[in-house]
Amino acid sequence: MRTEQADEYLELMYKLTRHGKPARTTRIARELHLAPASVTEMLQRLAKRGYVKYKPYKGATLTKKGLMEGRRLARRHRLLERFLHDVLKIGKDKVHDEACRLEHAISSETEAAICRHLKHPAECPDDGSPIPPCDRDVFSCEECELAEKTNPGKRASLVSLSTLAEGSSAKVAFIRAGRGLCRRLCEMGFTKDTVVSVKRKSGRGPMELDIKGYNLAIGWGVASKIFVEVS
Repeated sequence: MRTEQADEYLELMYKLTRHGKPARTTRIARELHLAPASVTEMLQRLAKRGYVKYKPYKGATLTKKGLMEGRRLARRHRLLERFLHDVLKIGKDKVHDEACRLEHAISSETEAAICRHLKHPAECPDDGSPIPPCDRDVFSCEECELAEKTNPGKRASLVSLSTLAEGSSAKVAFIRAGRGLCRRLCEMGFTKDTVVSVKRKSGRGPMELDIKGYNLAIGWGVASKIFVEVS
C-alpha cells in the first residue's frame, strides 16, 4: 500500500511533467518543502515500485502506471478544491491545504457524485489547472449521469484536443460537456475512436481540423472539452 506522502509525489509529478519534461529533484523539494536528499530517496522507492523513471541529475518522469495514479489523484484533489470553493465558499488561499486533508478519505463514488453535483467542472479554482477526465468507462458526461456505478477503465494517455500540435492526430475517447453540446459534437463527427488531425492552430484561437475527410474549425474552448487518445 502506498503512503499519503508517496501519493503527494505522484500528484505533484503529474502536474510538473504534463508538458513532457522531467521533474527535477530540486523543484519537487521546493514544492513539497523537503530536503533534496529526502526527495531522491522517495523517487528511488517509487522507481522500484514501477511508478517513476528516475535518473540522477536528470530528474524523474512518470511511467504509465504512475501516470494513471497521478492523474487520478490530481483529479480528486482539484474536484475537492472546486467543491470547497464553489459550494462551501472557502477562499482560494485555503482550498489547496483543505483538499490535501480530504483527498485520501473520500471514495470513488463520492468523487463521482461531487463531479456530477458541480456539473463536470474543467478547472480548479486555485491556479486554473485542468481537471483530468474521469476513470469511468463512459464516452461522455451524459453517459456518466445515467451510469449506476463506477467502472474504472480509461487509459492514461488521454489529453485534451486543444493541446495537440499542428500535424498530429489522435482518436476521440471522451467528451466532457453537457447533453446539448455533447450531441452537437457527435453530430459533427466527434464519435468514439474517430481519428482527428490538427491542420492549423494559433494559441487559444480556433483550430482547423480534419475529421472523417472533412475540414472543420472549432473554438479552443470547445476543443478543450474533447479528450483524445494519443499513441
